[in-house]
Amino acid sequence: MTKTLRTPVPKIKRKKLSRLARREELQGYLFILPWLVGLFGITLFPMLFSLYGSFTDYDVTSRMNIVGLRNYVTLFTNDPLFWKSLYNTLYYVALMVPLTTIGSILLALMLNERIAGMRVFRTIYYLPAVLSGVGVYFLWIQLLNPSTGLINTLLGWIGIAGPAWLSDPMWTKPAIIMMKMWSVGGGMLLYLASLQGVPAQLYESAKLDGASAFRRFWHITLPMISPVIFFDVVTSFIGGFQIFQEGYVMTDSGNGGPMGSLLFYNLYMWNQAFKLFNMGYAMAMAWVLFVIVLILTLINLRMSKRWVYYEGGED
Repeated sequence: MTKTLRTPVPKIKRKKLSRLARREELQGYLFILPWLVGLFGITLFPMLFSLYGSFTDYDVTSRMNIVGLRNYVTLFTNDPLFWKSLYNTLYYVALMVPLTTIGSILLALMLNERIAGMRVFRTIYYLPAVLSGVGVYFLWIQLLNPSTGLINTLLGWIGIAGPAWLSDPMWTKPAIIMMKMWSVGGGMLLYLASLQGVPAQLYESAKLDGASAFRRFWHITLPMISPVIFFDVVTSFIGGFQIFQEGYVMTDSGNGGPMGSLLFYNLYMWNQAFKLFNMGYAMAMAWVLFVIVLILTLINLRMSKRWVYYEGGED
């Protein structure tokens, strides 16, 4: 049997830093100090505190008493409002994300045409995305008024009896989604920028091969802007699960609207924390929401390999 000779690995000695190098290193740490304070003091510590608090019956006024998994067990087995708020949120996300994505893409396609005055139209369509949230909600409360609102008035002109948008449980969530569609200008801006980055020679080659407008859109436009679509879908999913203001402002002091149809998850969690002072219970709800959003995000990341095209390759 032959013995294998091993070459000893030389030890790498760290070069002693000069005074100037140590000073630059210290300056680097000082520059990132605000970020470190924000990470540990505003993000990491509150997350760890809420994780610990989710296993207690903390109510702000008394000390934390550990109750184990009781909050989580109560959530899943003895709290019908938890399931109702989760259903309302999932309903909203399931319709809002595809509708706003499709609407943003179609709007960007129309505003990508080279015609006179297009900059004015782009500005007009983008303005709703920068308006103040609460002000917009009060505006839509007036628009959705069943008797004097502009929407039902316009429907009446064409012989359609408009519903009681914010009073009928069947129409409350569609009304919120319709309101969200009004502000697709933010997504439109992303898609417009990505459309203008698609090489024109690809369309020219496709036209020479006899490809129709739909085939050019399906086989060139969509693959080329698929990374932006993926980014928009993921961020819309995460933002959709954070819906709160709509349910709070457009209902009576955040009670969830008629039959709890607008009792979204974050609104119910806020009620538990700041109305009933069940902080431990609200922290448990927050971590359940975190796990749900994390799982859906990982699924999106996994599925993106099948339809997202990167010009430089997969990696």
